[in-house]
Amino acid sequence: MPKVRTVGRASDVATKPLAPRGRRGTGIYHGLLSALILALTSACALPFGPDAEPGRDAGGNEGAVTAGHPLAAEAGLAVLQSGGLAMDAAITAAAVLAVARPHMNGLGGDMFLLYHDSATRLTYALNGSGKSGSAKTLDELKAEGLERMPGTGPMSVSVPGAVGAWAEGLRRFGTISFAQALQPAVRLATAGLPVSERLAQDIAGAKGKLGREPEAARIFLPGGAPPLPGDILPRPDLAKTLLTLQEQGAEEFYSGALGRRIVRFIQNRGGLVMPNDMTDYLPEWTLSISTRYQGFEVQVVPPNSQGVTLLEELAMLQHHDLQALGHNSADYLHTVSEAIRLAFADRDAELADPRAMRVTPEDLLDTVRIRQLADTIEPAGRAPSLKVTASEDHPNTVYVIAVDQYGNVVSLIQSLFATFGSGLVVPDTGIVLQNRGSLFQFDEDHPNVFAPRRRPLHTLCPVIVLSNDLPWLAIGTPGGDGQTHTLTQVINNIALFGMNPQEAIDAPRLRRLSDGSLAIEDRVPLEVRDALEARGHTVHSRSGWTAEFGGAQAVLVDQITGRRIAGADRRREGWAVAY
Repeated sequence: MPKVRTVGRASDVATKPLAPRGRRGTGIYHGLLSALILALTSACALPFGPDAEPGRDAGGNEGAVTAGHPLAAEAGLAVLQSGGLAMDAAITAAAVLAVARPHMNGLGGDMFLLYHDSATRLTYALNGSGKSGSAKTLDELKAEGLERMPGTGPMSVSVPGAVGAWAEGLRRFGTISFAQALQPAVRLATAGLPVSERLAQDIAGAKGKLGREPEAARIFLPGGAPPLPGDILPRPDLAKTLLTLQEQGAEEFYSGALGRRIVRFIQNRGGLVMPNDMTDYLPEWTLSISTRYQGFEVQVVPPNSQGVTLLEELAMLQHHDLQALGHNSADYLHTVSEAIRLAFADRDAELADPRAMRVTPEDLLDTVRIRQLADTIEPAGRAPSLKVTASEDHPNTVYVIAVDQYGNVVSLIQSLFATFGSGLVVPDTGIVLQNRGSLFQFDEDHPNVFAPRRRPLHTLCPVIVLSNDLPWLAIGTPGGDGQTHTLTQVINNIALFGMNPQEAIDAPRLRRLSDGSLAIEDRVPLEVRDALEARGHTVHSRSGWTAEFGGAQAVLVDQITGRRIAGADRRREGWAVAY
């Protein structure tokens, strides 16, 4: 495959035009997807790995898709070319990612999305995160001797929300059925997953965790060893589960025999999820929250997502002349890192399930308050003295953008949190269970304290940026805590420094680590890194294109020409396609 992946126009595909809310036959759709999966899975030698460049700089006049794996992006594009809408393409790509990136996301994880509806010019947010189990209270957990929520294992498992959210997104804004959206994922799971260099490395890195669980080891350590690049990783159990969901619908995952099997497994292992926790799960629609930045409206999902943290960073930076500081100068990087530090102090103190928060997003974004915080940042200043403890971060997430011919936009993100989540795989289903519950605290005075049926803080942060009330940019990234760091810098690269999406993504960036130090890619000039060190920052230089700095994807819509310009990050397996 070429480095630049721009395919033929929709008119090259023998389909009829689709009305924005119409229904249609599925024969061509299935034919396209069947050919796609068979061609790509039989090839095996996908051109991506630690040193390879994914499909990048894709552009088209009709639609665009980016995703955290080539097979997912291509599947989403096939949906658009067959007449589907943005939501159809995004959910199809998300389901393929559940197969193609098994250590980062899946049926046992959570999902958030933003949907900009071109008909109403409104942006809707879908919260597909699950709540904690209700088997025990905080007092009961403490009485058993627990001082914190375990990072992995059955206690860390919360209700998986992704499957229900997929179905709900399609129900409200899609035109294909849930069964149709799952079909490419079924085909990939049935054929087996071609193992890339990156996936082989990731599985090898998790060998110890996988080896502690017989079912996980059976699937992901075939023959007792991690698969090698070019191997085919069979997923028959997952294929069977996906087929069941095609036949029975998403409700089977929560209230059917499959849901009962999931709960029984969690309970037998000592987890907290009860039958009613699964059957009562509902994804939640809200409107996006936003802030004005450099003449644009930046929209995010409200809490329990950390989207408001991104808005705080940008709102503070609005009070500094970043262009005058110069791109990636010492003054610029210091200013950005300070905005991140101040926003994260709020996040770590206040962000939680909105029903448990002590403040609202409006409180955090109050203009007087933001101005006061921004005034504490001195671009030429020194690093602050900090007494912080480093904490583990889990940058394992996948992201999808879909923009259709009518201007509808989906910005979607989903995750298991840690690599292979809780480490638990429900026997004979292929379902890897997430460990989002590990983010709960045991401090009763903290809003993110554990309680039954409560959503935890989430790092997931999809973004849509409007210009003149129309979509201008969709952007997102994996990266755990670092998601807002990457987003702030890439948005600035485009909005302030005139870069196109791919240039903005490729540009070197920093990440503020949990101990207050700065990881900076060594493509930032040495004199800049030395200047930051001289100011008191601890700087860790990073070489190469590492996943530590996220895996940004973006689609920019030129509001004059209508052209969709997409980019994807070589730091991970991102892929961009357009037509």
